[in-house]
Amino acid sequence: MDSRQIKFYGADWCADCHRARYFLDQKGVEYEYINIDKDPNAAEEVKKINRGMQSIPTILFPNGDVLVEPSNEELTIALEANRNLIVIHKSEMRAGDKNG
Repeated sequence: MDSRQIKFYGADWCADCHRARYFLDQKGVEYEYINIDKDPNAAEEVKKINRGMQSIPTILFPNGDVLVEPSNEELTIALEANRNLIVIHKSEMRAGDKNG
């Protein structure tokens, strides 16, 4: 994994995961998606991060920030704090994007 890349732990059945992934996709943010249902080690890592709870989405940022079940506003703040550390595909960003 690129050290500038966000690590996103989630599951296909999780509505909050779908929302957060859509948000990041609309911003053109590159991230590694790890499905905890398909990777038992990832599920254990999420429990370790969240003190025994398997709360998702759990999102790790390059600067060490960890967001658990974040709102879009919290994601926006974390993206700004990590703006020099993350990979953003400029071609996917649109001025005045109604979804962001």
